[in-house]
Amino acid sequence: MTYLILGLIIFLGAHSVRIVNEDWRTRTRARLGPLPWKALYSLVSVIGLGLVVWGFGLARQQPVQLWSPPTGMRHLAALLTLIAFVLLAAAYVPGNGIKARLHHPMVLGVKVWALAHLLSNGNLGHVVLFGSFLVWAILDFSTARRRDRATGARYPRGTAGATGITVALGVGTWIAFALWLHGLLIGVRPFG
Repeated sequence: MTYLILGLIIFLGAHSVRIVNEDWRTRTRARLGPLPWKALYSLVSVIGLGLVVWGFGLARQQPVQLWSPPTGMRHLAALLTLIAFVLLAAAYVPGNGIKARLHHPMVLGVKVWALAHLLSNGNLGHVVLFGSFLVWAILDFSTARRRDRATGARYPRGTAGATGITVALGVGTWIAFALWLHGLLIGVRPFG
């Protein structure tokens, strides 16, 4: 559990700089330059993510069961992760109505993904991992919305075509992940 917690602190800490000190981030990025800042940010993130993956793998070897979620939570988790994949796609497809309406769909996708996994898994490793991501996403979304209001950020209206592509891409990616990639990469088949 130590490596998991350390990895979460490093990974989510790097992703929390804008939450806790936007001015420091802006000054440091200006001082280092955009490319060195991105390189340092990426390096720290990769180290943190590696520790998260390793630590979660170790925690799964000796699970501490806190509760046993009802079977229906797995079905709810499937629906929520489908929504999370559509939100993730909305972060990258230009001109879609989901991003125009929600403004920060990736962070919302992380919230929904983390909640889905918390509802369907009751062991300590899952609670630490997904609970941390859920708390981070709540704080990050709130901060981003405040920043948008303070700067008067405007998001262009989305088109029906781009929104349709977003939904199709999210659903297709979810199907591939749920039926094949989750088992291959995580070792758990959600529908197996």
